[in-house]
Parts: sequence; structure tokens; C-alpha cells
Amino acid sequence: MIVPAPAFRPIGEGAVLIDFGGDISAETNDRVVALDRALAARPPRGLVETVPAYVSLMIVFDPLVTDGEQIAAHALTLLENPAADRRTPREHIVPVRYDADCGPDLQAVAKATGLSPEDVVAQHLSGEYRVFMYGFAPGYAYLGGVPPALHIPRKPRAERGHPAGSVIIAGAQCLITTLPMPTGWWVIGHTSLAILDPARPATFLFDPGDVIRFQRMDRP
Repeated sequence: MIVPAPAFRPIGEGAVLIDFGGDISAETNDRVVALDRALAARPPRGLVETVPAYVSLMIVFDPLVTDGEQIAAHALTLLENPAADRRTPREHIVPVRYDADCGPDLQAVAKATGLSPEDVVAQHLSGEYRVFMYGFAPGYAYLGGVPPALHIPRKPRAERGHPAGSVIIAGAQCLITTLPMPTGWWVIGHTSLAILDPARPATFLFDPGDVIRFQRMDRP
């Protein structure tokens, strides 16, 4: 398979976007994550932060210290000389309750997919989920790996009143909310696991590239 060369694009005066192209896939995201970690291990002068996404990495830098050309050259060197000590993705077990009060959309998802509610739960538990990126709100980790049988589009409109810890799905994606807010995704369960905790040394529980498995928890 031919791996496309990444494209470098300036974003204003203080950032460079590196686009790895192609479809959203674990292989493409692996390249994003690998470069992100390489930059953390061997940061260029003037680096402020990196922002990994599905198929791209934005490198934010201080324009008073360096410029986009130097940042791009450093990133290209890392791409041409990949580190041999890539970190093995961690696996996380996330406990979930699928009771009616925890998964208010479970019945609707069952109807939309032609499955029984128990089959929806079984399908969701069978998936191996990958953390692709964080986005939208603090600690919102976008997970790929929802089984095809559960791929349904978002709701026509967002609904209010869903608590933090809601396990939600839409299309091929799954997400665990960290804040109470409206969502147009389908709420099928709830977890008490804190994905976002400012008191922890690592505020976010997951890293891009990590693997997530859900485990059913019965009502206490």
C-alpha cells in the first residue's frame, strides 16, 4: 500500500497543520499519534502545544521564537527518522449501566436498528474502541469502533438534560460526556468513571491511540 506523503499548511502566524490525508482509519491516526509523541519527546524550539485530530496534527508555536518553516522542517525530520520506542496503547475498561434511566435512548436505537434492546447492548459491548482525538468540550474523547449494526445518524435536534458520564453513539463513533450538556447523539448508557479530573496529574484519562472496552455493570 502506498502511504501518502503528509501535506504541510500554515495556519495564521503561529501554527502549522500537517495533514496525513486518506480516510479516517487506525493506520492514518497511528501516524498522527506517532508524530505527536515524537514532538513531545523531541520538541522544537518555540513549541507551544500540539493538537492531534483524526488525520491531522496542528503544531502551535511562538512566532517570536521560531517560524513555520523551522517547525515543518523539524517535523519532517521526525517523520523521516521515526522513534523505535513507540508506546504500546493502553487498554481501559469502562463500566457502563444500560438501565432505562441510564440509557434513555436504548429503546429508540433498538427500533432504528431492528435489534432488541439486549442485542443493542451486546453489540455495544462487543466493540473494540479506539481513542482518535479529543474535541468539542474538555475531556470529550472521540472513539471509533462502533459495530456496523449500531450505525445510525444523529438525532434531528439536540436534547437537553443529559448528565456527565453519558455513553452516547452516532454513526461509527462513541463518546463519553464529561459535562452536563445537550446532545443530538443517542444516549444508551452511563458510566461513573471520571474521564476528566483536574485533580489528576493527567487531567484526561485516555490518550489518543488507546483502546477502550466497555463492561456491563448491573444496578447496585
